Amino acid sequence: MNTSSEEKAYSSILNDSGKKHSSVLFHAFLFILTCASTMMAGSAWAGKNPVEVTNWIYGWTYASLLMLFLLTHEFGHYIAAMYHGVDASLPYFIPLPIPYVSMFGTFGAYIKTRGLIPNRKALFDIGASGPLAGFVVCLAIFIYGLTHLPGIDFLYGIHPEYKDMGIMYPEWGMYFGDMVLYRGLVAVFVEPGTYIPPLNELYHYPFLCVGWFGMFVTSLNLLPIGQLDGGHISYAMFGEKQSMIARIVWYGMILLGLGSFLGWFYEQIVVESPNDIYTMLQTMFLPLLLWLKVHAPWVYGGWSGWLFWAFFTRFFIKLEHPPVEGEPIGFIRQFLGWVAFIIFLCTFAFNGIYEIPRIEPVQFKLQEDTTSAPKKYLELRSPHDIKTTYNHSISTDFFTSEFLPH
Repeated sequence: MNTSSEEKAYSSILNDSGKKHSSVLFHAFLFILTCASTMMAGSAWAGKNPVEVTNWIYGWTYASLLMLFLLTHEFGHYIAAMYHGVDASLPYFIPLPIPYVSMFGTFGAYIKTRGLIPNRKALFDIGASGPLAGFVVCLAIFIYGLTHLPGIDFLYGIHPEYKDMGIMYPEWGMYFGDMVLYRGLVAVFVEPGTYIPPLNELYHYPFLCVGWFGMFVTSLNLLPIGQLDGGHISYAMFGEKQSMIARIVWYGMILLGLGSFLGWFYEQIVVESPNDIYTMLQTMFLPLLLWLKVHAPWVYGGWSGWLFWAFFTRFFIKLEHPPVEGEPIGFIRQFLGWVAFIIFLCTFAFNGIYEIPRIEPVQFKLQEDTTSAPKKYLELRSPHDIKTTYNHSISTDFFTSEFLPH
């Protein structure tokens, strides 16, 4: 009888050991695939053909920096979970090796918690450790990139056509959104007279690209919604008030996303047309849209991706955080929580990632003159003369979030 019990126990240990070994191999396999897919993306950022395996070496710097950021973020969660005795998986990395579609080469990473979180202190530590650790890494990466900027010849090496056109960079292209921290870091760490790449060429510089991307992803994770990292932090700090905070932020995302739609709508009705329905729409909406264009043009700069995030968080992550019992988290954790939300505000890019299309100078007729007098035209020297820069929708493979599901 004892022998049978010992055999069962030994068999159970072997099975558990085999499962853990298989699980570790699977995590390692995903990690290697994600390294490869990010190298492909990095080689594309460097202006090389990502389909050619021999070009992947050009994406090594980008891939290693991005994987370092993801590893730090996820193992921040993992170590905090282990500290509090919460069973958690190793990080699952999600490769996205689709050239010309996957901009960053990965859909992020996440860990699974397989046990209940015992109290709010544990909830705070597990939720905050990832974004805080990841932020420190991406901040260091970005600062290094700013203090080691190459000259303009680096960009000309990737885009020789710019030099042929006699420009330092074009006004069109894909732009990384602006953020308060970005401008502050540039002002502090870049010496006067140094060539600073614009936000529509930032992706060619691996340290700047990963640094910006890491800060932006950190801000997305710190949204105080549901089971995003910011939702964990917010519930640990404020309890049931987290629900109200989440709804305010959610409606804010809706408004920012609608700003992009308003910019598109304005451009559709700002031109003249003899159509009666078109004229009716102009009469109804154009005065307000023109007022916004003159007095609050930033409204049109909202990122259309916020509408996707509003949908995604509402139906997949949920707005309210599940209840977690426990005493108040204490002064130090409250202080770190406020630090996390300051980081969220400083890294928040309301205009996300957007694209300004290349538009050649054209002529627009202002009015139809039936007399013999010469017709009047307005020559546009730049698309910004009458066009509103709104954010085009981009592929959802960008919307990466290292959220921590339960």
